Amino acid sequence: MTSGFSAQVPPVLWIGPAAAGSELALARAWIAEHAEVVDASTPQAVVADPPAAVRDRSPAVILLASSAAISWTTRDCVAISRRWPLAPLVSVAATLVEGRRRSGPALPGVEEVAWNELPGKLAWWLCDRALGVAGTLGMPATARREERLLESSRRVAERRPQRPARVEVAAPRALDVEAVADLVLAAGHAVVGRRVGKPPIDHAADAVVWDAGDLAPPQITWTGLLAANRPGVAIVLLDSFPRSETAAAATRMGATAVLSRPASLEALAGSLLALAPGIGGGRG
Repeated sequence: MTSGFSAQVPPVLWIGPAAAGSELALARAWIAEHAEVVDASTPQAVVADPPAAVRDRSPAVILLASSAAISWTTRDCVAISRRWPLAPLVSVAATLVEGRRRSGPALPGVEEVAWNELPGKLAWWLCDRALGVAGTLGMPATARREERLLESSRRVAERRPQRPARVEVAAPRALDVEAVADLVLAAGHAVVGRRVGKPPIDHAADAVVWDAGDLAPPQITWTGLLAANRPGVAIVLLDSFPRSETAAAATRMGATAVLSRPASLEALAGSLLALAPGIGGGRG
């Protein structure tokens, strides 16, 4: 299974804002590289007059883009779910909304994902779909955040890649290096190098997972050197507080993904999916 989504997968329905230069726009652009994305401005509009691509079939996932703490209501979610009862409903949170996740989801039964984690998580969810299993999106709407976290970790551990990627890990401190290495190993990949500080330019790995701490111009420049030295290598950066401008700059320099610290195992596994064909195994 590669990171590119199959043409047989129904489109992803994006409801809400994606203004140019925003975090939500960046997240939408990332997923649009691999999936068909259908846009809608409001739940009321899309339910009343669905776009042709989703008029007669259910979207793979419905994404509610949240740029403010109060963007959608339970009534909106009920209307969408009545129109597409089999489509998972996920809220995509911009930075201004992320703090709310610490106190629990604002919309009952709707999982909330940070904008920067969306591409990796969506890749993994669609991998589950291709394998014919429900995955974490198939959990009951009443499942708590902790239950979803534990279930996602279990499922990632069950889906061992047949050909694990060779990964170089780096972080500012030795303790952080070991934490990142454990995360990579939990995703089923092989750690072939550990470095305190910046990852080496002359590494021979398939991927680099670098806990950059606070992503800044020096780390972004080094990312460009890594990408130039090994074209095609996957570079996953971990940032304490991802922002659209720094994430976009890192992506332009060759980064594959920019994830929050601490990184979600599901998001990391999805970000490295292209390097691990043959994901499978486990129960549905």
